[in-house]
Amino acid sequence: MTDFDIRAATPADADFLVDMLVEAVNWQPERDWPRERILADPALAHYVAGWMGPTDIGVVAVDPAHRPLGAAWFRHLSAEDPGYGYVADDVPELTIGVRPAWRGRGVGRALLRAVLDAARQRGIRTVSLSVERANAAARLYASEGFRTVESFENADTMIAEVGA
Repeated sequence: MTDFDIRAATPADADFLVDMLVEAVNWQPERDWPRERILADPALAHYVAGWMGPTDIGVVAVDPAHRPLGAAWFRHLSAEDPGYGYVADDVPELTIGVRPAWRGRGVGRALLRAVLDAARQRGIRTVSLSVERANAAARLYASEGFRTVESFENADTMIAEVGA
């Protein structure tokens, strides 16, 4: 079923990307961190603060009425302010979130493929992410070519070579 489309993210999507960061953080039903807590945490807020910068890349899934339902985006973070999936300054880090009602319907995979295509078109060769091992998204990433390069207690840092 393809009852959604993918479009490029714009600066106007900043608030929606915050919503999707909240969804990504709260992927477990028992975790219910409010938006304010996430934005107050510098380790999380840097995934959305100042969107859209000159090196930011993103895509948004929209329903037939053009309402956003998911997003995937890359940011270049630095060694001085690394993300959970930080690998190197020249390797952008992926964040992806999908509204709960749209999960399991192919939205995440479509977003992932679209944002990887956008990165490839910008000449990016490698991308990274961090995912908690219990998250079903870990299987999605592995099926799309991501491999684990570092493991922590409950999460892995994964990279994908996307070519250029």
